[in-house]
This record gives sequence, C-alpha cells and structure tokens, in this order.
Amino acid sequence: MKIDYVDICVGLAWGDEGKGKIVSHLTANEEYDYVCRWSGGDNAGHTIYINNKKYSTHLIPSGVFHGIKSVIGPGCVINIKSFFKELEYLKENGFDTSLIKISPKAHVIMDEHIEEDKEKYKEKLGTTARGIAPCYRDKYARIGTLVGDCQNIFEGYIWDERLEGKILCEGAQGFWLDIDYGNYPFVTSTNTISYSACSLGFPPQKIRKIYGATKIYDTRVGVDPEFPHELSQNEELLSIAEIGNEYGTTTGRSRRVNYLNMDKLIQALYISGTTDLIISKVDILEKVEIYKFIYQKKIHVFNTIQEMTDAIHNIIRQHDNLVENIILSRSPKEI
Repeated sequence: MKIDYVDICVGLAWGDEGKGKIVSHLTANEEYDYVCRWSGGDNAGHTIYINNKKYSTHLIPSGVFHGIKSVIGPGCVINIKSFFKELEYLKENGFDTSLIKISPKAHVIMDEHIEEDKEKYKEKLGTTARGIAPCYRDKYARIGTLVGDCQNIFEGYIWDERLEGKILCEGAQGFWLDIDYGNYPFVTSTNTISYSACSLGFPPQKIRKIYGATKIYDTRVGVDPEFPHELSQNEELLSIAEIGNEYGTTTGRSRRVNYLNMDKLIQALYISGTTDLIISKVDILEKVEIYKFIYQKKIHVFNTIQEMTDAIHNIIRQHDNLVENIILSRSPKEI
C-alpha cells in the first residue's frame, strides 16, 4: 500500500491548546490507519474524554483510544518507566496496547538525563524536569542510546513497518515553544511546527489538512519574559484562569493567562500552513463576560463573544494565510 494522505494537528500557542481532544475527535469520526507523534517525550500531556470519562497520556498517541495503530516516531525521546506505566494504565482501562509501536530510531531518556534536568534547567528555564533536553543533546552529539539498542526491553513494541494508508500526526507542545520560533532559550528542545512531522517518513506533498489548535485566550507554564508572572496579578486574567481550570496536564503547575494575542496567532497560522483553525474554550469568556484580545500591540474590547469572534474571523481573513475553516468550540468535552 501507499500513503493516501496525511493530516496534522498542531498547537498554535504555548501548548495546552486541546490537541489531544481534537485528535480523539478526528480518530473517532474518520478512518485513519495510523496516529503518530513525531517529537518530544513525556513532557507533553494530552487529556481526552470518551463517553464522559477522562483519560490522560503523556507519551502514547491518542489513536489507541479508538483502536488505531499508534506510532511514536524517530524524533521522539522515550522514558522507559513512563512508557510502561502508560501501557499499564491503558491495559487497566481496557485499551489494546498491541497497537502501540515505537520507532527503533527514537532515543532513550536515561536517569542521568532526568537528574541533570532537575539540577540545571527546571528552575532556570521552567522545564518539566523529564530529561528531555539532555537526551536530545546526547542525540545530536551522537552519543545517545536508541530504542533499537534496547530490543529486549521494548520487545513487541518496536515498529518495523512503513506508514501507509491514511495518517494523522499528533503534535506536542505548541508553535511558540518551537526551538527555532519560540522565545529562545525559553522553548522546548525540538521543532513543533507542522512540517517537522515529515520526519515520520512521508513527503510534504502528501499533507492534506493541517488542524491548528488554540484557545480563545493564551496560557503558558514555565519561565518566559514575554509571558511575565505579573499577568498572574491581573484580576480579569485570574478569573479566566480559575473558571478555565488552567493547570498543566503534565506538571500540575498553574498556567498564566493572557488575552489572545492575534499578532502571534496570525504568524503561527501562516508559518504552520493551518487549513482548519479550532478555537476552544469560548464558553469560558462567556462565563466571566470578558471579551478582549491583543492586536497590533493594543488591547481591543468587545461587548459580546459574537462581536469578538467576528473580529477574530475578519482579521484572519485579512491576512495572507491558508485557513479554510474556523471552528469555535466550547468546553473541552465538546471539541
């Protein structure tokens, strides 16, 4: 068989945009043959709802929840303990873990990577302390350990096939955490933009759709001078954070909140090539009755959510981008 087409789901902000929920919705409603992750490790966190039950994973793609082969690609890094802990979690909840495969070219996170991350980078850069950056450093220094070097540990989970049929690629983190586009050094250790998914083993010509995810307000965890902690003292933003239940899936840290930055969203849309934009948590602003976004470095205020979303729509249409559809979503369960 050949590859029919590839769809990609990416975050357009700083992570926590609802990518896992979108992937879960797509896999439940379309016939994909594979769901794949192409970068990062268990520093990601995806929460989904199936039949009103909540599930969370950090490493394994969301396709497994819908009976689809789920591949962790060569650009990922694997924490052995986390991987097998997630396998047990999935087995206990009745999911078929034989669908899960790892590229033999993915790298293994060692205990010393985690210790180094905790000691040197957690406080300085606000990392998740999962050993991600030290592992990637060793990869590029060509001294890392491959999953393929640990066949006895990963027996039964090594991916020895080629991608074929219909593929869905599940992104991790967000556009503004990309190591080349984010506010360096306050970034993740890999490329998170859509086209880096081609490292899974397909040409860019096979890309059909790029689903871009964002919330109707911005959130961030970790250190970043462009997203200062002073935001946490703004009463409006604090109320959005409280009603929106803004806590990181991976770290449990509270997320700082800011008004949606349209300038950054437009840039992320264009560079990522987003065809379908999904804006979630619209209902949160309705509950707090705060309708604001930042555009051209100014805060714009609206009377209703309809006025605000109409303005978002018009601004996006004014710019040179590939967006075909703009989808508004309310609570995470409704994505």
